[in-house]
Amino acid sequence: MNKSELKVFKDLLLALRARLRGDVIALADAALGKTRSESSGDLSSMPIHMADVGSDNYEQEFTLSMMQSEEETLDQIESALDRIQDGVFGSCVECDGRISKKRLHAIPYTPFCIKCASQLERH
Repeated sequence: MNKSELKVFKDLLLALRARLRGDVIALADAALGKTRSESSGDLSSMPIHMADVGSDNYEQEFTLSMMQSEEETLDQIESALDRIQDGVFGSCVECDGRISKKRLHAIPYTPFCIKCASQLERH
């Protein structure tokens, strides 16, 4: 892969990383921020209905799960940027084969070619 192609992928990864970092910050604020009763100004510690407690807990856990997923993607992006720096970006870390540019445009942080990714998903 030539330098101009690598620059395109590096710029794409940097933009994706910046967006995800902003998303993670927003998710953290949502998950760890005020509860429904605090945001509505209700000073009582008892919610209007017990189901509200379950809803609040579900929303918080769902948001924390999304944060974890985005953190994992951020780690993969950092690894892809390291592969660019090391001159091995676009090579499958499993078989050392080439990762197609079409696949890299779809998932620029992928470390696997389609064949290896398919095999890993089956196991």
